[in-house]
Amino acid sequence: MLVNAARGPVSIPMHWSKRCKAGTIHAAWDVTDPEPLPAGHPLWSAPNVLITPHIAGSSPGMMDRVMMRLIGDQLPSLSCG
Repeated sequence: MLVNAARGPVSIPMHWSKRCKAGTIHAAWDVTDPEPLPAGHPLWSAPNVLITPHIAGSSPGMMDRVMMRLIGDQLPSLSCG
């Protein structure tokens, strides 16, 4: 299984299209190259492919896990002069 939630060029969908259509690999892309994939792109009709609209980072717990912890970790090191 291939999951790409990074930048599109990290895993180029055109390189994987034939393998996905053949069923030899399952894949999920949150970011594609090009983005958005053009209409008629082979991956749109591949049965074992999930394409999300560049929102995979969003989840109900994201703010707590990422933002609040990041800010909390940085607060002790801030100097108020």
